[in-house]
Amino acid sequence: MTARLPAGDVHARLHAGFRWQVPRFFNIAEVCCGRWARRAKTAARTAIRWEREDGTAGTLSYGQLQAQANQLSHALSRLGVRRGDRVAVVMAQRPETAVAHMAIYQLGAVAMPLSVLFGPDALAYRLQDSAARVAIADAGALTALRGVRAECPGLQALVAVDAALPGEVDWHDALARESATFVGLVTAADDPAVLIYTSGTTGPPKGALIPQRALIGNLTGFVCSQNWFGSGRGEVFWSPADWAWTGGLMDALLPTLYFGREIVAFQGRFSAERAFDLLERHAVTHSFLFPTALKAMMKAVPDPRSRHRLKLRALMSAGEAVGDAVFGWCRDGLGVGVNEMFGQTEINYVVGNCASYLDADGRRHAAWPARPGSMGRAYPGHRIAVIGDDGREVPRGTPGDVAVHRQDVHGHADPVFFLGYWNNDDATRAKYTGRPENSWCRTGDTAVMDEQGYLWYQGRSDDVFKAAGYRIGPSEIENCLVKHPAVANAAVVPKPDAERGAVVKAYVVLALGVTGNPALVSELQQHVRGQLAPYEYPKEIEFIDALPMTTTGKVQRRVLRLQEEARALSTAPSPGPSATRPG
Repeated sequence: MTARLPAGDVHARLHAGFRWQVPRFFNIAEVCCGRWARRAKTAARTAIRWEREDGTAGTLSYGQLQAQANQLSHALSRLGVRRGDRVAVVMAQRPETAVAHMAIYQLGAVAMPLSVLFGPDALAYRLQDSAARVAIADAGALTALRGVRAECPGLQALVAVDAALPGEVDWHDALARESATFVGLVTAADDPAVLIYTSGTTGPPKGALIPQRALIGNLTGFVCSQNWFGSGRGEVFWSPADWAWTGGLMDALLPTLYFGREIVAFQGRFSAERAFDLLERHAVTHSFLFPTALKAMMKAVPDPRSRHRLKLRALMSAGEAVGDAVFGWCRDGLGVGVNEMFGQTEINYVVGNCASYLDADGRRHAAWPARPGSMGRAYPGHRIAVIGDDGREVPRGTPGDVAVHRQDVHGHADPVFFLGYWNNDDATRAKYTGRPENSWCRTGDTAVMDEQGYLWYQGRSDDVFKAAGYRIGPSEIENCLVKHPAVANAAVVPKPDAERGAVVKAYVVLALGVTGNPALVSELQQHVRGQLAPYEYPKEIEFIDALPMTTTGKVQRRVLRLQEEARALSTAPSPGPSATRPG
């Protein structure tokens, strides 16, 4: 990704000149840690700079990361973990989380990251469904895990990083007993490495089984979205994205370590003020900040450069549409354009933007410019299309399902694809359209592709709806509402209506200090009317303290949509006697 590029359309030339290089054998722990730890010069390099909310802090070098991973691999082997076994990792952003992942991968086992925010039911479901053999957890998850352990007969051991109880394995004691030397197992590129359960925005969570090679498939997008990450000096990465999710693991932790760079791990709650403090104090050069975080930061500090000395060189955002309001603030307030990115757990980091690249001589050039509100274009190595219900590409400018082809533009296999859903072959088959070796994988996200190949997000396929015959994509209306100074966040859903099928309804979270009233409702409606089509303005606005969110920071419109449907049923008139009689 550092070769000299000819003049012209950089995007087209990148695709034309790029070829995947996937070795037969590949292991994430080896490329993210082992190779750096074996060389004296890079072994001493900082891998993780960690900090907790209570102020304690420290660093972990690549050599220390590898040594601790080796000790944990021995300890897990003693607990019976073998190739292919699932090991749950239920920890926050902290060095032990990275150690656990490296240890599991070099054992040939499968890491199953789980959020510390999960309650007992969510943990029990995933542990039972995966038949996890061991769980590694910190204080934030131990209580919930202890409560469901009896319901998970396959869970043979619980490794406690903090305050182990009788019958549990103490992390520190276990590592102290083991050798810091370990010979990792050889794994094939197609071997499973990670089992991540989807966030459940549109239904019950499904376990997506991710192969070792998927990290390779992520790299072109990571490099491009971070304006050629790995080519500069002093690169420091930080993201509030939880390492238990694809966004934190595959878009932050693992690719940063792959390039032998430093990542900041903050164990604590997100706040706009804290984010600015971390960015400034650690001289962060590259970041992934999801739209919810950016909106909070924009509202809290409209002019950050007047208060903070930032060194950001690149910024990626994903999970929801950014919108031109946040886009403009990033450019003017943070001093760096935001490269919007699109992907999902099953096929991650496939579409996005790249503001600039470095040639082989270290000179920076413009790549393909981000367009406010656009998801971007296909990253090198990925063949993207918008398809209809029949599985065929729709004309440019027509809404459809974003899909990724099994093969790149040269007909070579794309390594980014997941192996399938855990114990759910039917769901795996339903994800694809066409023959297995020559098929499209549907994302379930609706978008429009323009003539230049830029994608314009409309929402999850389940989120797009019709009102009075018009097709409504919620993100455009939400973006418009957030531009109003009284609005901190918004979600748009259909409200059932007897005459029009549905009307547009907006749930609005107000900015700090703002009080909702009928006058503000009218003001917000007129605000949208003045900028969008007449049929897009919200006929009803409800003020709400907080939007329902997944643990990855995505708005759960489905929750609000079902709430509206339930309300409609509860207020519907009861059918007359004749309607219930047969005949």
